[in-house]
Amino acid sequence: MASHSQVLVEEKSSVRILTLNRPKQLNALSFEMISRLLQLFLAYEEDPSVKLVILKGQGRAFCAGGDVSAVVRDIGQGNWRLGAKFFSDEYMLNYVMATYTKPQVSILNGIVMGGGAGVSVHGPFRIATENTVFAMPETVLGLFPDVGASYFLSRLPGFFGEYVGLTGARLDGADMLACGLATHFVHSTRLTALEAELCRVDSSDPTLVSTILDAYTQNPHLKQQSAYHRLDVIDRCFSARTVEEIIAALEREATHGGDDWISATISALNKASPASLKISLKSIREGRLQGVGQCLSREYRMVCHVLKGDISKDFVEGCRAILIDKDKNPKWEPWRLEEMKDRMVEQYFERVEEEEDLKLPPRKNLPALAMAKL
Repeated sequence: MASHSQVLVEEKSSVRILTLNRPKQLNALSFEMISRLLQLFLAYEEDPSVKLVILKGQGRAFCAGGDVSAVVRDIGQGNWRLGAKFFSDEYMLNYVMATYTKPQVSILNGIVMGGGAGVSVHGPFRIATENTVFAMPETVLGLFPDVGASYFLSRLPGFFGEYVGLTGARLDGADMLACGLATHFVHSTRLTALEAELCRVDSSDPTLVSTILDAYTQNPHLKQQSAYHRLDVIDRCFSARTVEEIIAALEREATHGGDDWISATISALNKASPASLKISLKSIREGRLQGVGQCLSREYRMVCHVLKGDISKDFVEGCRAILIDKDKNPKWEPWRLEEMKDRMVEQYFERVEEEEDLKLPPRKNLPALAMAKL
């Protein structure tokens, strides 16, 4: 097991433990990591001696997302299609995980953001801990919740997915368990023992894996300030048809004695890219009626427009303001929600000229668990 490798591989009887190993970058997914994970997952699926795959992160993060700095560099050098290749491989990996024929257990003991959700939430077993911090912060970067998020966010209770996807709100492990993003909650001090027990399972039967996880899981109490306590307000506001109507509904709640949570939610929406907010809402709404493959294919069309910058260049500007210069003062274009017209939004959902649609690999013998997520 080479410690310099970006994905560490441990073989323990019929179990493979994969550790994302870029701790200084909070295990942000590089092109190399995505390619390696895809290669390993496909190989393990064909290998009858492998029964179970465990995925975890080195250090204080599981995975803080895709490493978009290289993508922004490609765009700056006039080669957005190189960036598109990064996303197409990432979405391919997400699809393989969503349709995998063997159990995947993801141990989310730390930060899980963006692309980190993509390599975990599509799997059948997602373990949160007291250290877990989850977010989909794309709208503040001029992007949108991708990696199949329009599939998994749209399947959360009520309109909680719209809230999480548009605001970039941070959830802890208890929130994740309550809303279904996590399937189990295990205290971090018990993870070593849990891993050891999983390594003795010698079976691809998900019910056996589930039985082991159930023996370790706890039911943590939601914190008093948890957004999940406000599901009724979230459903009232985030069920609105447009982003403008969502903000207006939140502002009405604020005038009727709203609390700090309402003002923080309005503030988060006001800081985000107007273009990102509008395409994200439409994406999640469409995701409610689509399978995971359809969602990923549509998101690929969307991300190609984002990278090409033919409608808005907010992705490059958002990355500059948040990740590169870190002045946290992006100059969005368009600047106001009403300037982002419906026709502009619709363009993101059309195929980019001279760019092929995402070609997802054919999947055979799909088990029931590949179809029934969350």
